[in-house]
Amino acid sequence: MLEVKNGNKRGKTNIEWLKSYHSFSFGEYFDNSNIRFGSLRVLNDDTVLGGGGFPTHPHKDMEIITYVTEGALKHKDSMGTEEIIHSGEVQKMSAGTGVYHSEFNNSETQNVHFYQVWIFPEEKGLPPSYEKVKPEKSGRKNRLQLIASPEKVEGTVLVRQDAKMFLSDLDEGTKIKYELNVGRGSLVHLISGKILVNELELYPGDEVRIFELNSFEFLALDNSEFLMFDVSLSF
Repeated sequence: MLEVKNGNKRGKTNIEWLKSYHSFSFGEYFDNSNIRFGSLRVLNDDTVLGGGGFPTHPHKDMEIITYVTEGALKHKDSMGTEEIIHSGEVQKMSAGTGVYHSEFNNSETQNVHFYQVWIFPEEKGLPPSYEKVKPEKSGRKNRLQLIASPEKVEGTVLVRQDAKMFLSDLDEGTKIKYELNVGRGSLVHLISGKILVNELELYPGDEVRIFELNSFEFLALDNSEFLMFDVSLSF
């Protein structure tokens, strides 16, 4: 089964310094039928204006992944980490037993755009941790590039859950196929361009949630970039 979610129907937060779209219930947006997809709890599409950001706040028992597509994000946390996450970089913070952090636009004048993902960990009470990688752009050209995985692979961040996250950058006309194991689901979120997932057409901001299928295909109708998740639906 393929279930399309129109990007214009996502939850929204629009305040002075933040424009955010929520694929799942988050903040003031709540839909009891749209809390999570397997272990995937949050997929936020965030734009923080120059000088803006999230002041210090706590998290616990969550794997938090951030992928920056434009600009740079300044990170600081209670583990002593202070780093700048630049465009094209992927950051992972395992909140575990508890961590405080802040995320601010590193520029006073330019916007920063990023995707933030929350994944439930396999168990509670794990120690907090932090890491950052910059996957090679060539690794996702006309194929799926693994960027987060429960097994540490070069160029990926480690998530403590049976979940994988991919990036892909397809040239127009490119077709690729993905095999989906029994009991697993996939969520595809289109960042830019236009693609077909099987026969379903996606535009930027759209996503499709896939389950009870053995495989599915992507066909790029334009030069396109997207995120894809492969998660256990039994979580």
